[in-house]
Amino acid sequence: MKRILIGFLGAAMLLATIGAASQQKDDPKCKDHPLFTRMPTYWIHHCDERQFDAHEFVVGMDKGKAVTERVEGHLWKVFYYPQATAKEKPSELQILRNFENAVKSIGGTVVWTGKSRATFKVLQSGQEFWVDLTTEFTGKHGFTIVKKEGMTQDIQANAEVFRNDLRATGHAAVYGILFDTDSAAIKPESAGTISEIATLLKADPGLKIFVVGHTDNTGGVDHNLQLSHSRAQSVKQALVKDHGIAPERLKAFGCGPFAPVAPNTSEDGRAKNRRVELVAQ
Repeated sequence: MKRILIGFLGAAMLLATIGAASQQKDDPKCKDHPLFTRMPTYWIHHCDERQFDAHEFVVGMDKGKAVTERVEGHLWKVFYYPQATAKEKPSELQILRNFENAVKSIGGTVVWTGKSRATFKVLQSGQEFWVDLTTEFTGKHGFTIVKKEGMTQDIQANAEVFRNDLRATGHAAVYGILFDTDSAAIKPESAGTISEIATLLKADPGLKIFVVGHTDNTGGVDHNLQLSHSRAQSVKQALVKDHGIAPERLKAFGCGPFAPVAPNTSEDGRAKNRRVELVAQ
């Protein structure tokens, strides 16, 4: 991956002669992201990396409210502080312009920029990176980077698990059915999970189920209610059309955000709340 070089605009800032003992050191578990070098006199205060997560990137403003786009994939966070002994610290604008120019130099785009924050998009070697840069008047700055990609499905749906859950609790949560963002269109990788639901129904011809859609609390309640119902309806139609399940055995409903199984305060919690459930009639 080609690394973007970040340097100061205008006259170069000279580093003061500082003893090695007085230099603040990077957090030992952190390192620079391969996409960017760091600005002079800076050290990594903290960082985070997740193989799969999501971030809301600001892509514009509408009547004073941020418009965001959710991007999922491999996520990194890196936060830089200037050395306490540094003679000068760059302004927020100086940091923003450095990143902006560096991104443009390799054909990246500035999606949105504000006083102390900016969103960039970079395409390299067929991979799409989104960058959320934040700055402070103190010279501190950091970024969240997401390499856009789909999640590797670790947990596979199983008809026997659904059957046991229905017998034990009257309902079964299904997490292997994926939809396009803010859409009822089922992603192709959901086919295996839907096939398992069909296997469950074919093994017990007397079983009738409610197919219930659930969302997290992102967005308006009315919108989420409609979205959850549309997604449940899509699952029903897939079972009828692709697997020959009699439509009278299925009823689709949308519960929106009203039956969470985890707090909506984290992405992990919101992911658990976005689900389809099978409920015995």
